[in-house]
Formats: sequence, C-alpha cells, structure tokens
Amino acid sequence: MSVDLTGLQATDFEQALTSRPCARTEHFALHHLPARIRAAEPKLSTAGSSQDVSAVDERRRLGLVVPKRHARRAVTRNLVKRQGRAAFVRHIDAMAPGSWVLRLRAPFDPKRFLSAASDALRRQVRAELDTLWLASPGYGR
Repeated sequence: MSVDLTGLQATDFEQALTSRPCARTEHFALHHLPARIRAAEPKLSTAGSSQDVSAVDERRRLGLVVPKRHARRAVTRNLVKRQGRAAFVRHIDAMAPGSWVLRLRAPFDPKRFLSAASDALRRQVRAELDTLWLASPGYGR
C-alpha cells in the first residue's frame, strides 16, 4: 500500500472535485476519484511470455481545500489541514485506492470557538473528520 500526502496532480484534483461528494458533515465534504487502471511496467525477458499488461493503481492520495472565506485565520486553516492529514493516515488501511479530496465547505462558528486554534476546535474537527471518513462509501472497501 502506498500513501501520498504530497497532494494530487491538477487533473486528478479537478476530476475529484467535479464529482459529487461521497460523504458530508456539517463543515466538510469528501470527494473520491477511484483508482485508474494503468499500464504495468514490462518485465525484462527474452522469452515471449504472456504478461498482465495492466494493473490497478493502489495508491491513496489526499488533496485538501481549505478556503480563506471559511477559515479566515491561517492558524485555523493550518489546524484543519493538519487534522485532515492525520485523519487520512488514521483511516488509510480501510480506504479504497484512488484520489481523495477533503473540502471545508462551511465556517466554524467564531462565537463558539473564540480562539483560532483552541483545543475545543481541534477536538471538533477531529471528531467530524472521523465521522466523515467512516461514512464514506470507499471506507472498508
């Protein structure tokens, strides 16, 4: 199993975002683009054996969208991104291969979370992300 936290290619990112979200919570949406079939690397051989010419890409890649309009302060945006990556790693074993995009779709109430990176906000984001990953249809394959 391969994990790629460096992000998605632009085309994968756009394709995943144009698809309907596979799971939603109050503040987040999760998009999934299933793994594509790719050409297998040819094995060096002088014998003409029949080889499998295609293989499924087993990587799981993550893209994050945290717009400034929903998280004004950089501290909050970074907290959401860190929690998103951590949730991705926590649930990676049960996820289907492909490209996953986590999108913040609504702001957190500033009256409820006074600090931009409070422990209460951190716990809320973590709990909501765990709920989101568990609700996704690609979970548990």
